[in-house]
Amino acid sequence: MAQKDLYLPFLALSIIACCLMNLQTVLSSSSRMRNSTDDISDDKCPPQPHPLGMCRSRVAAYGYPCEEYHVTTEDGYILSLKRIPYGLSGATEMTRTPVLLFHGLLVDGFCWVLSTPKQSLGFILADGGFDVWIANSRGTESSRRHTTLSPQDPAFWDWTWDQLADYDLPAVLEFVYNRTGGMKVHYVGHSLGTLIILAAFSENRLTDIVRSAALLCPIAYLNSMESRLILLATRIFLAETIHMLGYHEFNPVGPVAKEVLGKVCVDPEVDCYDLFSAVAGPDCCLNTSTTCIFLQHGPQSSSIKNMIHMSQRTKESVPQLLV
Repeated sequence: MAQKDLYLPFLALSIIACCLMNLQTVLSSSSRMRNSTDDISDDKCPPQPHPLGMCRSRVAAYGYPCEEYHVTTEDGYILSLKRIPYGLSGATEMTRTPVLLFHGLLVDGFCWVLSTPKQSLGFILADGGFDVWIANSRGTESSRRHTTLSPQDPAFWDWTWDQLADYDLPAVLEFVYNRTGGMKVHYVGHSLGTLIILAAFSENRLTDIVRSAALLCPIAYLNSMESRLILLATRIFLAETIHMLGYHEFNPVGPVAKEVLGKVCVDPEVDCYDLFSAVAGPDCCLNTSTTCIFLQHGPQSSSIKNMIHMSQRTKESVPQLLV
């Protein structure tokens, strides 16, 4: 297939991911989810990290090649960057255009290979002739290292999506660009991954190395959000309160998340019996096996400061820096 013939299918394949990524942010509160996953108990499906990383437990298990790189940002965070250089057809002489996939809030790059090869965008693009790179932002399981700090240091969590746009995004994009011989990179972002590329583009940054950008479920604006649970948490300044109490890491299956739910679930307008619907509306496509796979790789941490910044955006009509 000629290189020009791959361009249009790339955009079509990217759109598929909107249907495949419906597990992401809503699963962050999975310790209390019910309804469509009634048969999943804490014993059967504990939310804990898988003992093997994404490459060994998921990508290689389906027969795909997988490489891991480490990229250090200008402010010292050491990020894990995964690569699926080609699909099941094997390596060929054809030139493969690089594509970078950047995940959403409270998840990591595993979300792009969560399902089967015919249903996961990472595999679909690799089989479609692309050189697939999968980012993992600071604070996620495989990107919890720093040149001078540890996750136990409050300073390790002193960041918001501003820093993801300023440091994480350019670090991984420039690494891919340089590693592939200066080829412009296709970009696919989901949720938070769309916000950071929009922030970069708004300042005319990275446009010289990005060939195209596909934005899945973009969140440039959050002031029209309808979820009563999210709006209540924002209205009573929960993230700000938790930060004032000395918490810096937000682990979606940790004690801080339980405290958040304890505060908002007493409101009669919030149905915490079914947190999937409470956050994002009814879901058509969840099943036990897929949910368990997700939970084995764990909902991922973010900073409390980032959650504050995101909550501020539900009150704004224009994206702004943290205030």
